[in-house]
Amino acid sequence: MTSPKSPLNILLVDDHEVVRLGLKSLIERHVGLRVIAEASTEDEAVEQAELHQPDVVLMDIRLASGNGVDACQRIKRAHPDIKVIMLTSYAEDEMLFSAIRAGASGYVLKQVGSTDLVRTIEAVARGESMLDPSLTQRVFDEMRRTLQKEEAAVFEELTAQERQVLSLIANGKTNRAIAQELFLSEGTVRNYVSSILSKLGVSNRAEAAAFAIEHHLKDYLA
Repeated sequence: MTSPKSPLNILLVDDHEVVRLGLKSLIERHVGLRVIAEASTEDEAVEQAELHQPDVVLMDIRLASGNGVDACQRIKRAHPDIKVIMLTSYAEDEMLFSAIRAGASGYVLKQVGSTDLVRTIEAVARGESMLDPSLTQRVFDEMRRTLQKEEAAVFEELTAQERQVLSLIANGKTNRAIAQELFLSEGTVRNYVSSILSKLGVSNRAEAAAFAIEHHLKDYLA
């Protein structure tokens, strides 16, 4: 006979008692969820997490004493297996990314419906990461900006002329063809190629060409 599934143990963290009461009432309507402790400050959150070892911490990102991001970071540092979901009233980009960096597995707005909140808690407990749908595009936009910065940094050491030479190498041009197109001598092109290989840390033209294509050099040409 299969034994009944153990409920998920949840720690509620919010500095407003009325909010905690509402969340607790909502959560405990579901037989698979159980609130085992509550906290109202950053330090209390860390202490209660240590004492009760919940499966999931449901925590307001802004607390009257301390803040949820710091509490999340402290809890995750001591107990990596505890999952943390951040709750917030406002969609703030900086707080969102700070929470993700702190190790939060979920980030939802307080306007979330009860069914979606329960689904988020259960998904995070399974090891998934959940984000309020209204915030998803912001995360992708930030990831895109970060990747673009990283790609741009790859070519920072190259001069504008070296980037042009590298672009032509990536197009399969020989030194002679590059010299003709840029009105340079072949010797000057050879010097540029040598400098490019050195700065990129690659061994030959083929590797340089592959590097340029992989990191989208065409987007960073003057």
